[in-house]
Amino acid sequence: MKKSERISPEEGEGTITREGAEQGLKGEGDYLDLRPRRLPDYIGQKQVVETLEIAIQAAKKRGEPLDHVLFHSPPGLGKTTLAHIIAEEMGVHIVTTSGPAIEKGGDLISILTHLEWGDVLFIDEVHRLPKVVEEFLYPAMEDFCIDFIFDKGAHARSHRYKLERFTLVGATTRAGLLSAPLRERFGILRTLDFYSVEELAQVVRRSAAIMKVPIDEEGTFEIAKRSRGTPRISNRLLKRVRDFAEIRGQGEINRRIADEALRLEGVDEMGLTSLDRRFLETVIRYYRGGPVGLEAIAATLQEEADTLVDMIEPFLLKIGYIARMQNGRRATELAYQHFDLPYHESGRQLTLPTHKKDK
Repeated sequence: MKKSERISPEEGEGTITREGAEQGLKGEGDYLDLRPRRLPDYIGQKQVVETLEIAIQAAKKRGEPLDHVLFHSPPGLGKTTLAHIIAEEMGVHIVTTSGPAIEKGGDLISILTHLEWGDVLFIDEVHRLPKVVEEFLYPAMEDFCIDFIFDKGAHARSHRYKLERFTLVGATTRAGLLSAPLRERFGILRTLDFYSVEELAQVVRRSAAIMKVPIDEEGTFEIAKRSRGTPRISNRLLKRVRDFAEIRGQGEINRRIADEALRLEGVDEMGLTSLDRRFLETVIRYYRGGPVGLEAIAATLQEEADTLVDMIEPFLLKIGYIARMQNGRRATELAYQHFDLPYHESGRQLTLPTHKKDK
């Protein structure tokens, strides 16, 4: 396996100049992979990184594969990146797949039997594995073997096939949907938290250097604070602001350019998108601030409930705009303030306009 070159983020540098950005990082090719490849380059999640660093060093010292690892977090916080970093740090190959892609037990058996000693098998959305496939994973994770059943009825025979020892890295956005037997077979379980603005600013600086985009300190923080605590969104917004700066500006990103570009993208000063605002306005205006059931909100917005749970709710809960009650979701006072609306705990301050019937 070809080793990745280490990419060190700039530390202590508040501004990336045009000259510095043009020097950039060489040899990246036409496609710029913004993901860090080694643990020292990974930004944020300090406790998770420290745990992995200790576990990896201990496993390498003993000459053993790493324990199975389960990462849980909302999308975009670095689960896939950490899986690739684990493989890179252990010096092994990685095989990636996802829960919905493995439909039959034979699909999983084919993957497992081709793994070499110490390889990393990364399964994204592991909670969506079919039950029959999950049953094959139990002995594979615990005893590194698979049980085959030949023939049927009275002629049925069982054969146990020995696998090479491997490391399973699972990623999920819905840890509560994992079955207890599967969850308990992971040796390392870690939850990734949303990033702070300062950590996202480091992500933006590093990505800007790789992309050779000149950006100042104010522009960096303008993008960071609108990134919803998520590095993936930071990188996406940086690319859109870069395009705006090249066409509508002089190619350099500052606070004004970032603000104009992000407003054009529909991202406000708190990082709320149009769907976020529609979600909040639905709760406030149509359902008098709540509490209201998620299915009712999804029906009003004509969106899937899973989309709201995975993409919208985590950030709104984090910033305190939505409270999850026993009987539904309720908009908080902060949400009313964001829309400059009066707040009353009774939840009856807003009503839909009504038309008087003609007598």
